[in-house]
Amino acid sequence: MWSGSYPLQVALRASGALRAAAGLEPELFPLSSVVGMVSDEIQALREAGKSDDDIARIIRANAVIEVTGADIAEHDAPPDLRRPRQG
Repeated sequence: MWSGSYPLQVALRASGALRAAAGLEPELFPLSSVVGMVSDEIQALREAGKSDDDIARIIRANAVIEVTGADIAEHDAPPDLRRPRQG
C-alpha cells in the first residue's frame, strides 16, 4: 500500500489505538494548533478563491470544531513557519 510515508488518517488511527491500549485520554489540541496543522489546506483553498469564512464552514461541517473565519485569519501559519510535508 504505502512505503515509508503514511497518510495522516493512518497515523491518527495508530495513535488512537495506542492511547486506548495504554488507558490514556484522547490527545487535545488548542484551536490555534489545529488551524496551524491545516495551513497548507487553508492556503490551497484561499488560492482556489475560498474565503476564511468559507473555510471555517467546511471545517465546522466536517469536524466537531468550533472555528470562525476570524480564527482562521488569526491562527493560520505562514508558509515559512510550516513544516515541510510530503504529498
